[in-house]
Amino acid sequence: MSHNPLITIVTPSYNQGQFIEETILSILNQTYKNIQYIIVDGGSTDQTMEVVNKYKDQIDIIIHEKDNGQSDAINKGFKLAKGELVGWINSDDILYANCVENIVKLYLENKSGAIFYCSKLDLINKASGIINTVTVNIPNRNYLLKENYNLIQQGSFYNYEIIKKVGFLNESIHYCMDLELWLRLLHFGSIHKLNDKVYSAFRIWEETKSSTGGSLFLENISKVLLDNGGSVFSANFIRIKWYLLKIIIKNFLN
Repeated sequence: MSHNPLITIVTPSYNQGQFIEETILSILNQTYKNIQYIIVDGGSTDQTMEVVNKYKDQIDIIIHEKDNGQSDAINKGFKLAKGELVGWINSDDILYANCVENIVKLYLENKSGAIFYCSKLDLINKASGIINTVTVNIPNRNYLLKENYNLIQQGSFYNYEIIKKVGFLNESIHYCMDLELWLRLLHFGSIHKLNDKVYSAFRIWEETKSSTGGSLFLENISKVLLDNGGSVFSANFIRIKWYLLKIIIKNFLN
């Protein structure tokens, strides 16, 4: 196995031209250079492709066609991947410059692992200002399934052999395809984290799915947890019921 393994990064995109340049540059400016970069755009009608084409000589594969949603777009990229590790970064999020370099070090120390992720994440606003920094520690599958379903997708990478074994992303899932994927991957390998510093950022603005999903987002999570062996009596479902109650009260007051 190479000590300089190829890493594949996929960016699914649709009409986020105001942010995608920052995303692209965050990949092109990685300190680790052995990266295959794939952009899968779902037929954007804004300035997205104008921005993408500025960097076309530095992007390995560009797809611009109608797709069936985010999971479909990511899977298109994953199926073209050549890397030992694969991951995706959405077109409004960013990786800090030394993210991939440190993920590779983690991978080379734990070659049979399934998931390699960064436990600290910056939350940024539309202007890329840091709002907050959060920490998410996930020791194993059981914890993710029963205790706390929160995860950090930005800066997470997956063993490509195991990705192929589980059959890529479930394209029927709209909101929490990452959670469903992690639960399947963790049947076949362990999870490992970088916890020394922040390596990625998640942009919070009015059109992110986590902002617009509301009760549908929580219902999607509930179904994924139950389908993967979760219990309605677990801490996860107590949390979901509390969030749903807050949404009902907010809607009632409005």
